[in-house]
Amino acid sequence: MMITNELIAEHERLARFAKAMGHPVRIAILQMLEKKACCYHGDMSDKLPIAKSTLSQHLKELKEAGLIYQETNMLPSIKYCINKENWQLAKQLFDELLIETI
Repeated sequence: MMITNELIAEHERLARFAKAMGHPVRIAILQMLEKKACCYHGDMSDKLPIAKSTLSQHLKELKEAGLIYQETNMLPSIKYCINKENWQLAKQLFDELLIETI
């Protein structure tokens, strides 16, 4: 298999998604958002046994990876939603990786 620039970019994207998902709290956040599509910061902090500041750091990591985005309609309420396009891409890239290694 010849490694092209496109393939390298795909590997980098997969690695970024994997890094962002590399913590149990972030997995819980993604599962929560996948079920509801969107959720407010306060609602997540009520359900997850971590400090609000820690939750914010995890949300920031997922947002920087492009797996989620935030909407600020009325401060101080911040709503987080799954980025459906990138979530599908992450699933596809992980599927391809796991199928190739079997």
